[in-house]
Amino acid sequence: MFFDVLFYFHFFIWVVISLRVLSRHDLSAPARLAWLVVLFILPYVGVVVYWMFGEVHLGINFSYRHDQIKQKLQTSFPQVLGNKATLSQVIAPEYQTGFTYASSVTGFQTTLGNKAELMDDAQHTQQQMIADFDAATDHIHVLYYIWLEDNMGTAVADALIRAAQRGVKCRAMVDGLGSRKLIKSKLWQSMRDAGVEVSIALPIDNIIKVLLFSRIDLRNHRKITVIDGHIGYVGSRNSADPEFRVKPKYAPWVDIMIRVEGPVVAQNQMLFASDWLMQNPDTKLDSFPFITTPVSSSDDQRADSNGYVAQVFADGPNQRQGTTPQFLSTLMSQARRKLIISTPYFVPDYTLINMLCSVSLRGVEVTLILPKNNDSFIVAATSHSYYGQMLEAGIKIYEYKPGLLHAKTLTIDEHISMVGSTNLDLRSFDLNYENNMIFYDKGLTAQIQRRQHQYIAHSDSVTLQQVRQWPLYYRIWVNVVATTGPLL
Repeated sequence: MFFDVLFYFHFFIWVVISLRVLSRHDLSAPARLAWLVVLFILPYVGVVVYWMFGEVHLGINFSYRHDQIKQKLQTSFPQVLGNKATLSQVIAPEYQTGFTYASSVTGFQTTLGNKAELMDDAQHTQQQMIADFDAATDHIHVLYYIWLEDNMGTAVADALIRAAQRGVKCRAMVDGLGSRKLIKSKLWQSMRDAGVEVSIALPIDNIIKVLLFSRIDLRNHRKITVIDGHIGYVGSRNSADPEFRVKPKYAPWVDIMIRVEGPVVAQNQMLFASDWLMQNPDTKLDSFPFITTPVSSSDDQRADSNGYVAQVFADGPNQRQGTTPQFLSTLMSQARRKLIISTPYFVPDYTLINMLCSVSLRGVEVTLILPKNNDSFIVAATSHSYYGQMLEAGIKIYEYKPGLLHAKTLTIDEHISMVGSTNLDLRSFDLNYENNMIFYDKGLTAQIQRRQHQYIAHSDSVTLQQVRQWPLYYRIWVNVVATTGPLL
């Protein structure tokens, strides 16, 4: 009798959830099919898995509160958004649509009067960042997905402590999952004791509540550093050493970072403020200085007195569905001669894979740089499942050998470049809060392209003949794993 009741109850729940899957407009057909297969082949377990990971829900009123904070910040500080007219004044018409689409998502417009310096390596980044921390006079705001108690992590914490002790307002925020060990550490407590304001983005202290009303895999993946409102860092590096103690087997982790100055820093400041206010709603808005003064031409090392053209693109699970792949596809469609991309995690949706292939097929030189040894075998297998299709379309694929290439870079022709936290995978597209910076400048784009070619020089080229010679069992394996792509 008991088992009969259990069976009918499960059958009822299975039907309800299956109808829910079929009724959702925000799922692609492959995603619907994947979930129906999971629900069918995993009795009982499939229902629980869907409850935990099937839908993007951040908890009661989370999206509403986030939208309210965003609107309040943008209304209170409209100068941070920039001037819409700037776009047509400084960017060639054939390269404007990507910036326009980004504005439709974030509200941020293109800014002038910025400076940007590509950091040489991890050591250079650390030295310059700590020097900027030690020179800070007003405030330091940092947000990292992963913050470890290693050399870099400790150096950043110690610099924040020194700054707080001399009267600088310091705020440090970390993701509740990515930095879960730091949150319980003495280093975290030392910062708090020294006067550094610390906070946790998307905390998981009440795991039952998170599982019932949200999703544990919705994370804040951003890397934001703002010093005195006019200096910032953008790129792929967390507050951690290249040796990356969490996964030393794949070390070194190779990142890219850019030091920026100018009004675009205020846009990252606004992102930080929105994340901070979600967890600390009583913080006063005027405690976030927004400096939009352009870098003066006398301080600008470039011949162009306008400085670098830059704009922030950020996304999160509370934004409209599909914004990041749509934005990236719009950017890629602008390429006329050359498109180079590096990413550690390549799990594209059909919008992105089709755009990559179509750009290549119309004559653009498309190059994709991925790690040879990925820390996720599922991601690696899924990536491999697309190799044949991309190589047949003429895309060049390189696999970086010396470590895990963690740099997220995109360059278009000799004009546009983008660095930040976004991977080309469905997690970054749908589940993570991300931040990136888009630049329109020949000089900076050339520098980043030289860095990309350094990656290529230490990579193996993947050919169509090699892929066609993969054993049958391996081809079946990667395609089977790729069917879970919509669920990753």
